[in-house]
Amino acid sequence: MKYDFDKVIDRSGSGDLKHCVLQERYGRADLLPLWVADMDFETPAFITDALRQRLNHSLFGYTVVPIELWTTIIQWIQDHHQWTVKREWLTYIPGIVKGIGMAINVFVKEDEKVIIQPPVYHPFRLTPEGNGRKVVFNPLKQRADGGYDMDFEQLAEVADEKCRLLILSNPHNPAGICWKAETLRKLAHFCHERSIIVISDEIHSDMALFGNKHIPFASVSDEAAQCSITFGAPSKTFNIAGIVSSYAIVPNPTLRRQFYTWLEANELNDPPLFAPIATIAAYQQGEEWRRQMLAYIEDNIRFVEEYCHEHLPKIKPLRPEASFLVWLDCRELGLEHDQLVDLFVNRARLALNDGAMFGPGGSGFMRMNVGTPRSILKEALLKLKSVSG
Repeated sequence: MKYDFDKVIDRSGSGDLKHCVLQERYGRADLLPLWVADMDFETPAFITDALRQRLNHSLFGYTVVPIELWTTIIQWIQDHHQWTVKREWLTYIPGIVKGIGMAINVFVKEDEKVIIQPPVYHPFRLTPEGNGRKVVFNPLKQRADGGYDMDFEQLAEVADEKCRLLILSNPHNPAGICWKAETLRKLAHFCHERSIIVISDEIHSDMALFGNKHIPFASVSDEAAQCSITFGAPSKTFNIAGIVSSYAIVPNPTLRRQFYTWLEANELNDPPLFAPIATIAAYQQGEEWRRQMLAYIEDNIRFVEEYCHEHLPKIKPLRPEASFLVWLDCRELGLEHDQLVDLFVNRARLALNDGAMFGPGGSGFMRMNVGTPRSILKEALLKLKSVSG
């Protein structure tokens, strides 16, 4: 079946975050939104049909979690990432950012610290800080080619005995990095030696691009498995973020007992009715849709690269190795942060995520969501070109 990713979906009336908070967050509502990380593609029909079939049985009382949910997740991870996950390692969590907050409350005392690697997804900082924990920065090092590496020398300097947890973005958001096994093993050895737990956010794991491959952090070594909590979900890949369908994987029995007992005591490990249905449909029927979607995303990225090269040469897109988010290096424009935001928001009428929100190393960048029909992407770039002369 050929899927149509050029189809423009009118999201008005759906209460979508992407459009509904523009006035609140950007100061104006007349913007073309390419910011929040959900795609403008229609959720595939095999998921909608599975939900509709359940809706036909009009009684929505308490339900059990189907065993098929876990076997389906295990098979998907094995097929796509060659990681053998055991059933007892798995549980439901009500969202990955929520899961980070829960893990912080379980494992990190109030006088202990959380390490993050900016520029990185901003809730990695906001969630620990909001829970009263200190955040320690281990900034990534940018190479001459625009890519990034981990800075292990600086990590050794800042990781004191109070550092209890490190949050890893794998694949990395916003730079789209598929971390190599060697890097992950080195990080695992460092953290295991110091009893630092690694939360690996792998929500973009099924969206590797251009021949790159995602490697689950916990799969690279026994040290990684023993110090890790992995979070995943079908939500980014299949555009079902509104159906909270996240899960945790914890191989270490001691960490698992401590974390999962807390989740169970607070009844946070039971999925709502529609989450298993959507997940099973996505993972059992979604492979062809996923492949076609990723091919379309790759073409969108190439389009952005070519357009910027020809018409916006001072904006340098960093080609992502995973996901539908493009990290735009706008530093050659020579603009201060407020001027850069003004260029995109008030002049071009575009809503992107400005790089400063991702922490140290993010200033001068913008994050663009290219998970959208190409006609919308063309419109956005034309708007930017018209005010960048």
